[in-house]
Amino acid sequence: MNATYTLQAIAVMAVVTFLIRAFPFLLFGRKNARPPELVLYLGNVIAPAAIAMLVVYCVRNVEFLAAPFGAPELIAGAATVLLHLRWRNSLLSIFGGTALYMVLIRTLFA
Repeated sequence: MNATYTLQAIAVMAVVTFLIRAFPFLLFGRKNARPPELVLYLGNVIAPAAIAMLVVYCVRNVEFLAAPFGAPELIAGAATVLLHLRWRNSLLSIFGGTALYMVLIRTLFA
């Protein structure tokens, strides 16, 4: 690899990144214009769908029929939900649930 090729690759990536980020403003940038209903619908359903997929991904290999019967995952998941319901802070709930899970699997369920 030479420096010219690397700089060209960086320039292409920068242009593509700029265009991807500018596209919504170019498409929906008119003042007082309401986005199409499909865009509003997708904005409402994609986040919960992504969270549901992450939950399924995280518990896909848990053995609920063998000790500890998924207890660390269930406890940490419940703590994550409770933290989010109480403080409505995504970072706090994610980090709090992750920290609790790590403590549980390293101490109580080691």
